[in-house]
Amino acid sequence: MDIATMKAFVAVAESGSFSRASEQLFMTQPAVSKRVAALEDDLGVTLFDRLGRGIQLTEAGQKFLTSSRRILADIQISRDEVLSLGADVGGRLRLATSHHVGIHRLPPVLKGFTQTYPDVELDLLFMDSELACDEVLSGHIELAVVTLPDQLENALLTELVWPDPLSIVCAPDHPLASKVMAGIEITAETLTSYNAVLPARGTVTRTILLEALQPFNVSVETSLETNYLETIKMMVSVGLGWSALPSNMIDEGVIAVPVRGLEMQRRLGSVCLRGRTLSRAAKAFIGLLQG
Repeated sequence: MDIATMKAFVAVAESGSFSRASEQLFMTQPAVSKRVAALEDDLGVTLFDRLGRGIQLTEAGQKFLTSSRRILADIQISRDEVLSLGADVGGRLRLATSHHVGIHRLPPVLKGFTQTYPDVELDLLFMDSELACDEVLSGHIELAVVTLPDQLENALLTELVWPDPLSIVCAPDHPLASKVMAGIEITAETLTSYNAVLPARGTVTRTILLEALQPFNVSVETSLETNYLETIKMMVSVGLGWSALPSNMIDEGVIAVPVRGLEMQRRLGSVCLRGRTLSRAAKAFIGLLQG
C-alpha cells in the first residue's frame, strides 16, 4: 500500500466515479482501476460494489475511507510542519472562519498577516463555526477563528479574542420598534407575539438565544431560518420578523430592542487541536489575533 494508491481510492470514493477520479488525478481510468484493485487484493476485502455503471462503497470501504482521509491529512500536516521549519515563517496555513467573523473581525488581521508573512500560503476556508470545529477536531484544519462553542470538546483548545454581545433587533417600522419609541417596556413574553427570523438549528447563536429565553418559560414562533447573519439582518430589515444579532451589526436598517432581563453574548476566538504542534505560520497568526 502506498500514498498514491490511497489517494486514488479516496478520489474514487469522493467523486463516486473512476472516470472523474482519473480526471482529478491526471491519470488514465485503467490506471486508477488497477490501483484500487491492487488495494482490494492487498487488504483482502471489497471496497466498492460495482453496480452497472455506478459504484458504491461497501462497509469496509466506508471504514477505510475514514482512515485514509486521516492518514493523508497527517501526511500533509507533516509536510507543512517541515516546510515551516526554515528561518522565515512560511509553508501553508489552512485556516477556517465563519462568514460573520471573516467579514466583520478578521480583515485587519488578515491584512497584517499577509504583509508580515508574505511567504505563507494562506488557505482560507469559509464555513459554519460548528463545522469548522469538527474539521479542527478531525485534523483537516489546523486553525479556526469562529464563534466558540458553549460545550467544548476536551480535545479542542480555544482562546477568546473578541467578546460579541447580542441584541434583539427589528426593523424601524416593526410593531416592536413602535413600542420601543413609545417607551413601553419589552419583555420576553412580548417577543412571542411576533414571528422571529432565527439562525439555523444547532448553531451557537440560536442556542444562546433560546437558553437566554428559557428562564422566562416562553416559546418562539419562527417564520424563517438561515445560517448567515447577514441574511438574517436583511430579512429583519424588511420586516419579516425580529431576531438576535451581534450588536456591532446594528445600523440604520435595524434597531435594538431592549428586553427586560435578557442579556446574551457570544465568544469569538481561535480553535486548535489540543496537543497538536502548530506550524510557525499558525503560531504567528494566533500572535496577531492576541496582539
